[in-house]
Amino acid sequence: MTSDRQARPPSLDGARPPSLGGARPPSLDGARPPGDIPDFVEGEWLGDVSVGVDAWTRRGGGEGTTPPPPEARPEEPGDEASRSDAEAFARKILLDQLTGQARSRKELAERLAKKNVPDDLAARLLDRFEEVGLIDDAAFARAWVASRGRAEGRALARRALAQELRRKGVADEVAREALDEIDPAEEEAAARALVRRKLRSMGSLAPEVRTRRLLGMLARKGYPGSLAMAAIRSEMADVPESEV
Repeated sequence: MTSDRQARPPSLDGARPPSLGGARPPSLDGARPPGDIPDFVEGEWLGDVSVGVDAWTRRGGGEGTTPPPPEARPEEPGDEASRSDAEAFARKILLDQLTGQARSRKELAERLAKKNVPDDLAARLLDRFEEVGLIDDAAFARAWVASRGRAEGRALARRALAQELRRKGVADEVAREALDEIDPAEEEAAARALVRRKLRSMGSLAPEVRTRRLLGMLARKGYPGSLAMAAIRSEMADVPESEV
């Protein structure tokens, strides 16, 4: 005859609720993990959940096997190769960008960022390139001023050149050193050359219209008003009466 009071089956985690009291029933595999102690003594919880977790992972991973803690896990075989490949990729980007043209550190950093090069790797390579002289913002600023400030080029004045260098990420004090090398006489000569070239296409315009347009052109190139007006007056004075 079946007893009116049947035994309650063990719970899935192998522990009996405190209200039932008594000793902990055997685990699902029929054996208590080595060194285990009862979870309940006289209805009071004394268990440690880590014991159950360890036992569960041992059962799940096979007899006697316990996965190493995260900090002790061996490095993946491809990790070192991946870092080496990423560094070679970033280095090639820098060398390609510097081939035939000097660039500022900011320009190169932005290029690496667009190619998703990690920030720490980018900073380390940029530092190294600076150490060996492949990146030199001071030399870059001097070359930029020399090429952009010439009359045969864009003939930009100091103010416009300073704005361009700032956009390139060159520090103000570094840019100032390069700008101080500009000869005021050469800057004035560049302004006059610009006016002279522009006047060739303005023969049909009234003098006041010429003056207004020439002032606007020189202002966009960074020339101060006083220098611009002096260059315009000088060049317009040399224009034959028949063209005025």
